[in-house]
Amino acid sequence: MTVRGKVKNGKVLLDKPRAFPDGTEVLVRRAKKRKPPARKGKSAKPKAAPRSLTERLRSVIGKAKHLPPDASVNHDYYLYGLPKQE
Repeated sequence: MTVRGKVKNGKVLLDKPRAFPDGTEVLVRRAKKRKPPARKGKSAKPKAAPRSLTERLRSVIGKAKHLPPDASVNHDYYLYGLPKQE
């Protein structure tokens, strides 16, 4: 369970003070600073074009060994037992 709060005069003040019963042991960590949302306009960087499927799967393309010669056509037969395609 995560409850947010702020430190004021050396004490942690929770946003939801009744989140834990009195006497509950807690661990307090400093939260990472949130980045402000980027403004839309001229200063915003343009988004990069999404990578193609080939670019995303480049690390595994051609890695399979000892496959039947018709595996690309009949992968449903070999995986799921469906009828073979010609």
